[in-house]
Amino acid sequence: MGTVLYIILAVLVVFIGIILLRTLAFRPHKEEAVTAEPIALNEEKIIADMADMIRCKTVSNRDHSLVDWAEFDRFQALLQERFPRIHAAATLEKLGKTGLLYHLKGRSDAAPSVCMAHYDVVPIEADGWTKPAFDGLIEDGFLWGRGTLDTKGTLCGVMEALEQLLGEGYVPENDLYLSFSGEEEVDGDSCREIVKYLEQKGITPAIVVDEGGAVVDNVFPGVPGQCAVVGIAEKGSVSMDLSMVSQGGHASTPPKHTILGQLSQAVVDIESHPFPRHLTRPVAEMFDTLGRHSTFLYRMIFANLWCFEPVLDLICKMSGGELNAMMRTTVAFTRMEGSKAYNVLPPKASLGINVRLMGGDTVESAADYLKGVIKNDKITLRVVDGMDPSICSETNCKAWDTLKTAIRQTWPEALVSPYLMMAASDSRHYCRITDRVYRFSAMHLSKAERGMIHGNDERIPLPTLIRTVEFYVRLLRML
Repeated sequence: MGTVLYIILAVLVVFIGIILLRTLAFRPHKEEAVTAEPIALNEEKIIADMADMIRCKTVSNRDHSLVDWAEFDRFQALLQERFPRIHAAATLEKLGKTGLLYHLKGRSDAAPSVCMAHYDVVPIEADGWTKPAFDGLIEDGFLWGRGTLDTKGTLCGVMEALEQLLGEGYVPENDLYLSFSGEEEVDGDSCREIVKYLEQKGITPAIVVDEGGAVVDNVFPGVPGQCAVVGIAEKGSVSMDLSMVSQGGHASTPPKHTILGQLSQAVVDIESHPFPRHLTRPVAEMFDTLGRHSTFLYRMIFANLWCFEPVLDLICKMSGGELNAMMRTTVAFTRMEGSKAYNVLPPKASLGINVRLMGGDTVESAADYLKGVIKNDKITLRVVDGMDPSICSETNCKAWDTLKTAIRQTWPEALVSPYLMMAASDSRHYCRITDRVYRFSAMHLSKAERGMIHGNDERIPLPTLIRTVEFYVRLLRML
């Protein structure tokens, strides 16, 4: 008995020793120092241009009959007026309903670059806004308006940067493309048409930069300060309906379980049985990068995921939100329909759900999993629309190093890390022709500001807008 105890104790000591040694060795990688010269900008012009962009009410809609296309024409005319050097030096192809593809020839066409943004915006609820959403109002150091953060701010940033560089005699080392769509918010075809055009021309981008992560504060466990997170992949998105039918009838004599009751049970079952965890490469790289800068306890977890991944999974399940969404396919119940009257049993009831697919899952596999959880053959599951997760872009390459350098030059205090983007973007279409797609909104955004995206009172601090232009000046000089 004593021998067994000694063996168990020895094994425990070795186990603890391995955990501690791995934790102590899990230190930040050495980074080469970066230097950046100050950039002089015409701030008055940048702010004025951006304000006028906001005044163009480019609200997209899946029903094209409800779109004010004159506002989109107005926006395109504004670009031509405010950025004459770009329109003189670059060719412009108009593709699809709203696609704009600028092409500036470089010294070489071997490694072309693409900078993306979209200029359509989501609708507003005017009653929820403190200031008018389309007046381009500048007040107390902020520019107010729908689209300031998503993503006219980055579109303005890259256009202002290129316009200024062209005035300085700039010629890119490689061909440069600016790819803008006015249908991103409704998953329109314009970006698809742009990518189709490039594909037919045999163009394989060496780097694509679109909206996505940002410079954020205190978002990673145990890591204080700024992190610049760059999406190297994005989750798939699927809309599904769960529905049931019945004979209807009077509510005074209900069956034991109404169809709404059975659908409600399906909600409980699905929320009680989340998709299994799956550690994808973007998340693993994020844990490896930022985990090295965290506190000792978190470093112990991230350095020894072979042992503590179940613990991390439990933390994610309990916390919910973005950390949990990084570890698994998620389901959000967003709609419910039943009877039109309180005293009538519904002849049909339905639920609407949005599923965000983790890499490794597909539209088909997610539907099969949910059917297995529900275990009710009377419930019909229908896929309304959806797309599988994107491919994962490389981080061990020149494109990543270039982007990382431009970020560090602009936000020297920020830790740059790969990350998995939860939302969908137009950039996924570029994954057909390149595995160098990076999703980074070049802004330092607080939690409150991130909450304004698609929300009320969207606005951008003026210094944030200017810093966005600085970033693109640095990035374009390296492309």
